[in-house]
Amino acid sequence: MSYLFQTRREATQQKPESSAEQQRKIDDVRELLGDLATEMPSFLSDGTIRRFLLSRNWSTKKAAKALKEAVKWRRQFKPETICWEDLAGIENEVQRAYMADYLDKNGRTVFVIMTSIKSLTSAKEHIRQLVYNLENLAMNSEGAQEGNVVWMCNFSGWTPLSTPLWETRESLHIIQRYYPGLIGAAILSNPPKIFESFWKIVKQFLEPTLQEKIKFIYSNNAESQRIMADMFDMDKLESAFGGRNTASLDITKYAERMRRRDQLRRTCNHANRNT
Repeated sequence: MSYLFQTRREATQQKPESSAEQQRKIDDVRELLGDLATEMPSFLSDGTIRRFLLSRNWSTKKAAKALKEAVKWRRQFKPETICWEDLAGIENEVQRAYMADYLDKNGRTVFVIMTSIKSLTSAKEHIRQLVYNLENLAMNSEGAQEGNVVWMCNFSGWTPLSTPLWETRESLHIIQRYYPGLIGAAILSNPPKIFESFWKIVKQFLEPTLQEKIKFIYSNNAESQRIMADMFDMDKLESAFGGRNTASLDITKYAERMRRRDQLRRTCNHANRNT
């Protein structure tokens, strides 16, 4: 599967050299957005605008256009209103996809997906839960200059039924269009041979900037083990990804953590609306 490591060359980013120049770009985008900046102040923060600028090679016009599309989607989907209690099949689904309680060695948030665990909810609920998680990941990334999330997928035991193609395509569309710049690295662990044909289709939906961040990791490969050891504390990393952590996720503690985050998001949204 060596072809899986082959990616298109990422276009050179024309990143402003100084923080002052970056802020000028952010202010220019805010001006292009007009009244939208006051309609959605929590979403249209400096951090969000910076991520959209970064994903559009610091083009203010392209970033503003993409943000307007994101605002239109948010009006319809209302992602900021989704909370922990709204999600269906929480216990099973959290075992499949959750925010880890550790960071990588660069201080980035780690988001884990275990595709081998069978889902008990509908595809519509999968998308809703994805957006809920993306909202939380975005909150974690507010002050980050670059992609602040390590996206980790364990494909052991994967079958085509685990992740339907249309759902994968919709998920990638939401991630790339409405939450660009969040992902700093993506780890795809132990994909089976059957995954190759699925990947040939999926990678056509990936933008070059995201495809460049993907690494395929295999438990029986020394280079893969070195990459993971360079990125993570192996005592904290799940054994499914080659780490030494064999503990299962504590659902009760995780639920408490997410409820606290929901309260924090509500507080921030309320404060921004009254600013």
